[in-house]
Amino acid sequence: MMRKIKLIWDFRGPAAAKTAEHHEKHLKEYIAIEALDLNITGFQHVSEIHSYAFMVTEESNMITLRDALKPHRGEVYQEASS
Repeated sequence: MMRKIKLIWDFRGPAAAKTAEHHEKHLKEYIAIEALDLNITGFQHVSEIHSYAFMVTEESNMITLRDALKPHRGEVYQEASS
């Protein structure tokens, strides 16, 4: 099984939560426009002043997406256990 990478865009400040939610919409639009086989996106609120948006891709596609979308960071994606 191919390793998956979570690409992350961090947002800070009082508008971080709304910005992260809005950024996820742009990630979904990009996936649709580029006809990518990706289906994991989202956003997470860390605190009142820190939120992030993310998308998950297979490691083989990470460099292409990183160069096109300029995420702030990435990490190995761990699927939640049932």
